[in-house]
Formats: sequence, structure tokens, C-alpha cells
Amino acid sequence: MLIRYKKSYDKIAMGLLSFMPDEKDLKKLLQTKNLYETEDNWQLFLWKEDDDIVGLIGAVLDGDTVEIRHISVNPSYRDQGIGKSMVKALKQMYEGKKVVPNKYIVNFFHKCAENEDLS
Repeated sequence: MLIRYKKSYDKIAMGLLSFMPDEKDLKKLLQTKNLYETEDNWQLFLWKEDDDIVGLIGAVLDGDTVEIRHISVNPSYRDQGIGKSMVKALKQMYEGKKVVPNKYIVNFFHKCAENEDLS
């Protein structure tokens, strides 16, 4: 289930964001987290399975387009379809808008779309 990011989820969100290839540097990671906290068009969501937060998906809204900028799953929960479920839930949340990947997740996004129409 997708839940909106709150400041109380700060540490888990930073941990999940740090798995992204372009977020390895602490300074860059803090800048990214700050964008999600301060910019209205930057939206960050966490994925909750039972009582655990195991994934994260972040997007930037630009008119009729929703660009997925970050997607990450705790390594212990990978290969269980959580990433695909997050993309599907985000697409449902922004029904009527075009959901597109950024350059870092384009391959994953298209892999999800092979089995289901996500584009």
C-alpha cells in the first residue's frame, strides 16, 4: 500500500533513496530529500507491507506528466513484485496523467510494462 511520506519516516526514506545510483553521495541525498519536502510538485511515497516500510517511489508532477524519479525496494524484499506494484499504484493514483520513467529507471519501467500496460 502506498502511503505519503512524512517527516517521521525520514530515516527509512533516506535509506531507501540511498539505493538509487545517483543518490550515493550524502550531500546529493539530502538535497533530493529536501526537494521532496519543500517542492509541491515533488511527491514521495512509501510502500508498506504488513507493518514494514519496504519500498519508496518518488515522482515529479509537470502538467499532465508524472515522471518517476526514484524507485527503491529494500534488498530483503526484492524480486517479489513490490516495485511493479508501486508503479501500478502510482499510475492509478494519477489516472489520466502520463506516467513516464526518468533515465535511471527506464529499463525497470519497461520490464514492468512487458506484463502489464504501465506506459
